[in-house]
Amino acid sequence: MAGSTLGTLLSVTTWGESHGKAIGVVIDGCPAGLPLTEQDIQIYLNRRRPGQSRFTTPRKENDAVEILSGVFGGRTTGTPISLMVRNTSQRSGDYSEIASYYRPGHADYTYDCKYGFRDYTGGGRSSGRETIGRVAAGAVAAKILSELQITVAAYTRSIGPVTIDYDRFDLSQMEQNAVNMPDPKAAVLAEAHLDLCRKNQDSCGGVVECVIKGLPAGIGEPCFEKLSANLAKAVCSIGAVKGFEIGDGFAAAGSLGSQNNDAFYMEETGAVAKKTNHAGGVLGGISDGSDLIFRAAFKPTPSISAPQQTVNKSGEDITVSVKGRHDPIIVPRAVVVVECMAALTVLDMLMVSMTSRLDRIKNFFR
Repeated sequence: MAGSTLGTLLSVTTWGESHGKAIGVVIDGCPAGLPLTEQDIQIYLNRRRPGQSRFTTPRKENDAVEILSGVFGGRTTGTPISLMVRNTSQRSGDYSEIASYYRPGHADYTYDCKYGFRDYTGGGRSSGRETIGRVAAGAVAAKILSELQITVAAYTRSIGPVTIDYDRFDLSQMEQNAVNMPDPKAAVLAEAHLDLCRKNQDSCGGVVECVIKGLPAGIGEPCFEKLSANLAKAVCSIGAVKGFEIGDGFAAAGSLGSQNNDAFYMEETGAVAKKTNHAGGVLGGISDGSDLIFRAAFKPTPSISAPQQTVNKSGEDITVSVKGRHDPIIVPRAVVVVECMAALTVLDMLMVSMTSRLDRIKNFFR
C-alpha cells in the first residue's frame, strides 16, 4: 500500500492495523545524539490513549511503546528508529457483521473500490488507531524542536456549538477537563452537549487549534513545498479532518485588504515584526517569525448506534446500527495527533531549509 510515508529529510512510515498484533512507526533522518527514552514517547501516547473518560472508546489499551532500534545508551544513533506498540485488547468479533455492508461515513466502501479487499476488523489502516505511529514519531520531533526552543501546542477550540472564550484562555486547564479545552466554562458546556449526544445515540465534531512558537522566519519552500501546504497535507491526512485553515483562514475571504494585511514595524532590537497576525505566521508559504496558528475541523465520529441507511455487498438497501467500542467525539484525543503532525512537518521543513543559503552552508562547513 502506497501512502504510508511522510517527509523529505525526516521521514516517517507508519505500519500496522487496529486489530493486528502491533502498530508502529519507523523514523528515518533523526540526527544522532538526541537523548531519547521510551518514557519521552509514552508521555505523548498517554494523551491519546483510549478509555480515559466517558467521551472516549472504552477499549482498554496501555499503548506501551517499545524502542526496537536507533537508540543506544539512551541516545539516538542517527540510524532508523523503529517504535512499536502491541495491541492487547482486540475484539474483532464486534466487527464481523460489517464485513457484509458499508458503514456510513467510513472508508469501507472506498477501500473495497480501491483494493477489492479490506480488513473490516476495526477499520484496518483507516482506523484512528493508526495515529499511534504518528504520535510516537511526533514525540521524537517535538523533543528535537525543544532543543531549538520551538514549541508546538494544540488544544480543543470548539465542540459542536461550544467555542472557547479567549478572555478565559488558560492552557493549563486542558489537563483539568475531559475535552482538552483551555477554558473551564466552555469545557463544562461542551461536556453537557456531549452527554446529550450520547443520550441520543449520536456523535459530535469540533475544531482543534494549534500554535507553534519560536519558529524563525524563512522556513518553507516556494510553490509546491510551502510550509502552509505541507502542514495542510499532514493535518488533512488525519482520518477525520474535513477542514484546515491558517491565521484568519476562511474569515479572510470576507475581509478587506486594509483589514487583512499585517503591518510591519521595527522592534527596538532591530528585528522586523508585525503589529497583527492575520496571516497566521506564514507569508508566501514561508514562516514570517510570528506565532504560526492553524485550525483543523473534525467531523463527528461516524460509528453511532442510532439506525442509519446503507447498502450491503449484495446490493440491497438495509438499516444498520453500528456495534463496537467507539468515541462519541474524536476531537479530545485528536489534539495530540494534530500537535505531533505539526511537529513532524515543521522539523522536516527546518531541515530542508538548512541548505537555502550559501552563506549558512559555508558557516556550517568552516
